[in-house]
Amino acid sequence: MARAGDSRIDDLGNPVEVPREVRRVVSLVPSLTESVALSAPGLLIGSTDWCTHPPDLDVARVGGTKNPDVAAVIALRPDLVVANEEENRNQDLAALRQAGLAVWVTAPTTIPEALGSLDRMLSACRLSTPLWLRDAEETWTAPYDGPRRRAFVPIWRRPWMCLGRDTFAGDVLDRLGIENVFGDDVERYPTVRLDAVRQRRPDVVVLPDEPYAFTREEGRQVFDDWGVPVVHVSGRHLTWYGPSLVEARDLLTAALDIAAQR
Repeated sequence: MARAGDSRIDDLGNPVEVPREVRRVVSLVPSLTESVALSAPGLLIGSTDWCTHPPDLDVARVGGTKNPDVAAVIALRPDLVVANEEENRNQDLAALRQAGLAVWVTAPTTIPEALGSLDRMLSACRLSTPLWLRDAEETWTAPYDGPRRRAFVPIWRRPWMCLGRDTFAGDVLDRLGIENVFGDDVERYPTVRLDAVRQRRPDVVVLPDEPYAFTREEGRQVFDDWGVPVVHVSGRHLTWYGPSLVEARDLLTAALDIAAQR
């Protein structure tokens, strides 16, 4: 259980009593898992079943982001639990707090917010700013000054859902010259009809491999007759904020540039 320490404020404005020494951390978000594991190997003792990076991660698994085994998390006796407003449910986080655990919640919607959020979260883990975070900040400092295109970015099928307003992935694409055709929607992840999408005349379709694992075959079957390029990208590079940000700009830019030449 969390020991007496100092009070800090997480991304939601919640005060979190962070122990003076943090030696055991449980992460309920894949990107935060990777961030902690690479910054301080051995500090992480638990993560979700969906935490795939680093690939050799050897910690206790505590279920999914939306359905964690709360009892299992409590049994690990972490000094700190790191979570995300969008990925994790309020009732699960409330149960962990009620059990006496310190819970730190992140909630960035832009790259600058993510970089600051990660620095504060790692500081709450009693860690100094890691080199990869400095590299990520430098990587994303230069503004994009090339041509701009409009994209449809689905994240789910049956029903079709896509990126809407104020999303981290939308900000990533915007900084690469890609405007989300549903960026002005009232919802962050609206449910849409494909005929309505076509009326917005996107220049490109961007298909990430998570949370829905869009395949190249699906891309051909659904969007071949649209007459626009279909770009398949890594969801880790598009939607995760953490060490993946160091290489995400170059990899996503390369994929989008190749599509533009078709």
